[in-house]
Amino acid sequence: MKDMLIESLKNLFKKPATVKYPFEPSPTPPNYRGLIVYKKELCIFCTKCEMVCPPGAIRFTYNEDGSKEYHYNPYLCIYCGECVRACPKPGCLVQVEETAPPATEEELLNWDDLERKADESKKKWLQARKKKKS
Repeated sequence: MKDMLIESLKNLFKKPATVKYPFEPSPTPPNYRGLIVYKKELCIFCTKCEMVCPPGAIRFTYNEDGSKEYHYNPYLCIYCGECVRACPKPGCLVQVEETAPPATEEELLNWDDLERKADESKKKWLQARKKKKS
């Protein structure tokens, strides 16, 4: 009992082990991989990055004319770098040493809507492609 009291008193005067997040930024861990940066001018829209992304943070929407649009959600991303490794074009997807911006509720809700639209547009595009082949 006496040892516990002494240990408690010692800890009262030590620096806290935690930070006051979100008011103070948390320290970046040494093994942090960085944010994903996409360069549209280098992209060939092969969708390999979308296929290998474990949490589904990368999505492509298909337009009426058959073109594709790239969408990335940094709040879903686990920064594993699989998309960077899968990309056949060097420099199209790059990891940089920056931290993610704080998420807002509006951005998270918009991503759900975008994900639904991406699935719908992909189905429409595949159906149109099947009709062209027949």
